[in-house]
Amino acid sequence: MPGDDLILEGGQVLTMVPGAAPAQAVALSGDRVLAVGSNAEVARTRGPETRVIDLDGRTLVPGLIDAHAHMEREGLKTLRPSLAHARSIADVLAVVAAEAARKPPGSWIVTMPVGQPPFYFGGPSNLAEGRMPDRHELDAVAPDHLVYIPGLFGNWGVPPGHSALNSRALALHRIDYATCPDCSGLTIELGADGQPNGVIVETNKRPLVEFSILTQVPAFGFEDRLEGLRRSLPLYHAFGTTSIYEGHGSSPETIAVYRRLWEEGGLTMRTRLCVSPTWSNVQEARLAMRDWLSYARGRGTGDPMLSVSGVYIGLGGDKAAAGAVRRALPNTGWMGFVEWANRIEDFSDYAWLAAEHDLRVHSVVVDRLAEVLDVFEAIDARFPLAGRRWVVEHVGYVTAEDIARVRRLGLMVTSIPFYMLWKNGASRLSDEARQEQFLPQRALLEAGLPLAAGSDNIPVSLFTAIWASVARQERTTGRAIGPGQALERLQALQTVTRNGAFLSFEEDRKGTLAPGRWADLAVLDADPLTAPVDTLAHIRAELTLVGGRAVHGHSFLQAQS
Repeated sequence: MPGDDLILEGGQVLTMVPGAAPAQAVALSGDRVLAVGSNAEVARTRGPETRVIDLDGRTLVPGLIDAHAHMEREGLKTLRPSLAHARSIADVLAVVAAEAARKPPGSWIVTMPVGQPPFYFGGPSNLAEGRMPDRHELDAVAPDHLVYIPGLFGNWGVPPGHSALNSRALALHRIDYATCPDCSGLTIELGADGQPNGVIVETNKRPLVEFSILTQVPAFGFEDRLEGLRRSLPLYHAFGTTSIYEGHGSSPETIAVYRRLWEEGGLTMRTRLCVSPTWSNVQEARLAMRDWLSYARGRGTGDPMLSVSGVYIGLGGDKAAAGAVRRALPNTGWMGFVEWANRIEDFSDYAWLAAEHDLRVHSVVVDRLAEVLDVFEAIDARFPLAGRRWVVEHVGYVTAEDIARVRRLGLMVTSIPFYMLWKNGASRLSDEARQEQFLPQRALLEAGLPLAAGSDNIPVSLFTAIWASVARQERTTGRAIGPGQALERLQALQTVTRNGAFLSFEEDRKGTLAPGRWADLAVLDADPLTAPVDTLAHIRAELTLVGGRAVHGHSFLQAQS
């Protein structure tokens, strides 16, 4: 249901309409923006039932659009016991013991990783002993249970990840000194007796241990994922996010979870998904595109709250890992998408099929943009891509020639500035000559491309993306990477509002505040245009509205009553 008639006045309203000066007030009627302008102009729309809220100088912006959200993950983290407070093995064991006291014998105890969320940097180095608890220590506090402390999900932090199991969990998986994982990047540690000590070290970015040798660990089930999604929504809304775009693809079960919540009327985030396919070869892909994916063709199928359009086609990956994940379906672990293993030739075959069946292609390119553009240009000669808005995501190195090619093809570009610059930028510092080509946000915007930015769920706030776009600092040295590509604050805000709407062909409905647009907006606790740079990443929303209805900040509304 739409919201009531509402006027928010006496603030700074950043409409994000190109060239528009800040306004003072906005009027909403139902689920739409009625008027934007000065206090006096907007006051003329007031009716007898209109509620008026004094912004008291606060900044109001269009609802933020996360171009690469992985939103369903965040709530899942709350379903397992946290070890964030743990500073010693004794602290970890106390959590396991408490779980053992409340769970029946023979059941599983599965926690979150050791370390500080959201990154879990350092893993066991956060503990006084500098190591994980071994199987004997876990046995001492939970002898009748199966215990598993997982390593970090590599996208959150930086591998390696350290897992720990007790003896019963090792025995269930038949892990002994001779066990050889079928996926690379896994090491089973041995104790002084030559037997596994319960610790497994993984260097894979996306953990495969549960798909390879720990296949009996309870996976997140459908109801877990549904509850996790419910819990994710308020966490994203708290930072002003009103729309997400999952261009990295969503597995069939992930899409089903979103559909269930939408069907129940509980989906408060405008959600745009694309399909993460389960096919293993071109023959399967041809049948899937021809017979089953008609709903995802063109601009897709859906309504203002949930829609699905196009497919994700991965480039690169490990064949053994992709096979292990497919064998575990519908379980996708923390990923939410289906792992891939595609050579550029495979990528090309799938992209050609997608063009033939009018399916938008999305792909994470990082530093392989030029190769992807070669494929897309060949396809464009047979199936013109203009207007289809295929998406290249997670861009890394981009040259001036690449930018020109992207423009000619009419592609959308998404960036993950916090992930690429702050979290993982250290490896880019040594290549001084190419720093200005690494995530060249300014060059992309100045070329007229509607560059969009996402959080990648690390962390959930898009204000970290805004900060990283402005500061471009790398976390280990504090140095700026390609400072000439730093954005002005309004430009950075543009990448998480107006530009994100182009991804879903909704630039006439959201991303800006103008009469007739959806009443999606956020009232912030600080002005992103003037706040000290080092506070930009910490801005929160005091009020978030989707379609005129409050999805965050009910206490703010009550205080204004």
